[in-house]
Amino acid sequence: MDKALYIAMTGARASLQAQGTVSHNLANADTAGFKAALANTEAFPVHGPGHASRTAALHVDQGFDARAGAQRVTGNPLDVSLHPDRWLAVQAADGSQAYTRAGNLALTPNGQLVTAGGRPLLDPQGNPIALPPHQALEIGHDGTLSIVPLGQGADTLAEVGRLHVVQATPDRLVRGLDGLMRSADPAQPPPPAAGAVLSTGMLEESNVDAAGALVQMIQLQRQFEMQVKVIQRGDDNAQAANTLLRLGG
Repeated sequence: MDKALYIAMTGARASLQAQGTVSHNLANADTAGFKAALANTEAFPVHGPGHASRTAALHVDQGFDARAGAQRVTGNPLDVSLHPDRWLAVQAADGSQAYTRAGNLALTPNGQLVTAGGRPLLDPQGNPIALPPHQALEIGHDGTLSIVPLGQGADTLAEVGRLHVVQATPDRLVRGLDGLMRSADPAQPPPPAAGAVLSTGMLEESNVDAAGALVQMIQLQRQFEMQVKVIQRGDDNAQAANTLLRLGG
């Protein structure tokens, strides 16, 4: 009976872990460029003495949903929407290079170009991008950064840098705990993307299906309750069996 309790416990644990994944998706339903995390369970045979009849439930991280989110026109010159399989290179907290499709960019008071989450954008040389003082900024479809210097006319528009945009299919990327993507093979970073890589004045929204995620949460909650009931019934049966054994003794 104790074996049945452990098997039911693995199912309850997998349901809780899946619930956490769905909750994380819902929390990012309004996050620009967010890709919904995918989770599933698989059968895991339990090895050991005796007949091989026990199979536990194992939570499996299946990566992320690569479908593009809806496009929203904002008119903001700092908003960019990446073309399919294109990713902005940013500097992660540990200094390494990571990738994101969150195109709602911002400028810090010292002119550094960052994501909405505060991660510095990188240029093709891997350096954080800092712009000189300017009165207008234009981001080209190929990622070039051009400005009109303070006090100058529009005819003085000059290129001062370029966003580092890479090309990578979803199977070549893995999501880190910080929500940023990284190359599945650190020895082979994604190559730079050529040509038109983005559109300006618009954002790619999160691809999370909020209604579907809510339904999934309800289903997982019911699964968890059912698994807990199995554990409770198993414990009740074990106590009843122990009582009978004591009486029989």
